[in-house]
Amino acid sequence: MKKQPNLLFIFADQWRRQSTGFSNQDSIFTPNIDRLAQSGTVLTQAISSCPLCSPYRGSLFTGKYPLSNGVYTNCKTGLDITLKDEEICLSDLLKTYGYQTGYIGKWHLDVPEQNHTPHPLSGAHDWDAYTPPGPKRHNFDFWYSYGADDHHLTPHYWADSPEQIKVNEWSITHETSVAIDYINTHHHSPFALFLSYNPPHSPYDLVPEKYLNLYKDKPLSPRKNVIYDTIGYHTHEPQTYNQAELEIMTKQYFAAITGLDEHIGLLVDCLKANNVYEDTLIIITADHGDMMGSHGLMAKHVWYEESIGIPFILHWKNGTLTAGTSDIVLDTTDIMPTLLDLLSIPKPNTLQGQSVATYLTSNDLHGPSDKVGYICAFPGRTVFQEQFDAAHLDPKDWGWRGIRTRDYSFVIHVGYLPECTTPTRYLYNLKADPYQLNPIAENTVEYQTIVPLLEAQLKTWLISQNDCFIKWLD
Repeated sequence: MKKQPNLLFIFADQWRRQSTGFSNQDSIFTPNIDRLAQSGTVLTQAISSCPLCSPYRGSLFTGKYPLSNGVYTNCKTGLDITLKDEEICLSDLLKTYGYQTGYIGKWHLDVPEQNHTPHPLSGAHDWDAYTPPGPKRHNFDFWYSYGADDHHLTPHYWADSPEQIKVNEWSITHETSVAIDYINTHHHSPFALFLSYNPPHSPYDLVPEKYLNLYKDKPLSPRKNVIYDTIGYHTHEPQTYNQAELEIMTKQYFAAITGLDEHIGLLVDCLKANNVYEDTLIIITADHGDMMGSHGLMAKHVWYEESIGIPFILHWKNGTLTAGTSDIVLDTTDIMPTLLDLLSIPKPNTLQGQSVATYLTSNDLHGPSDKVGYICAFPGRTVFQEQFDAAHLDPKDWGWRGIRTRDYSFVIHVGYLPECTTPTRYLYNLKADPYQLNPIAENTVEYQTIVPLLEAQLKTWLISQNDCFIKWLD
């Protein structure tokens, strides 16, 4: 009987689709990733359904949208948000069907320990948490992880005890070494290894000098939608940056991605050395993007392409994938059913996403033009939660919701505060306006033709999610 293919799923935090060499958008060096893209399958329209760390991870592993799996904002102090033990997760199914399963890096799907005790035995602080062996690990056999922590040059981890493993090494370098050891040990049996890198997530300056030096004298070509006048956050954090600061951070951001690229090359070399490269399905992607000054914004949690757009490369030399580029829309909930189909594992009836495996293994890489993705965001910051609590309102009914088609992005935005009660609609023609500089005016024929159709689809999705945001559509 033929051995099941291995799975190596690599995802970085806050890595936008535009920041790859092969995309020819940002001025960035990613030669190893570019080679995998050239010989693999690239999805140019992959999006993060909820562009925030924990919600992405919740949807990735359950194949369900945030309101259905309960992870609608980050797992953080003061909120009882976690990936539920009873969820049927991708890792559970991989284990059931014979895989050795491993998880390395950022987890961010467990309740912070300081929600329950001020001084956890594990030493976890703030949003961080040690996830002990048991149901919360969802059948990951090998565990080398942490909850949420951004000390990239001095990271820490937990294995199977609350004793912290402290490291004085860039997190990507260290986690890659752990991953290589794992592959060297487990390559004889089918393995499914998830490698969750934190960089290029902020703080951007925590990156080795060797990668920064590559960009030291390299001129930047800012995206056409970068606005330097006032650079802040869509979610209103009290922080602004000037042009000089943004240019430095952009080079640091690019440097981290180039470092990521180098280590992906080392992982490929390891697979080849163990003679499993050709029989390993490699996925390279991210949880969401980073605005990096586009539209005058930083970070994520907004509907612009720099925030929701993620790289997505599949590479499986001996597999059934068709090499090339696909513009089929893939949202986060589609990943789990697609992987299960590619690995010939039965899909549970809990999934809300749609497998696109049929198209990725056929001569029609593009698939149906009517395939869409759904995007959403909810007020999650403590300051917002407190105001909704005081007003006896549910913050999950606010924020924004949208639908992303191959050609259009349509969003209804209400806001993040209880007093926000006027929805604003935005329609972007992504072919004509890829930088989303000119939302289509309501009095145009295009708007009046497209919006009723997309709003009807969005309404159907909101109903399926029992999402009370639907009140803003009536």
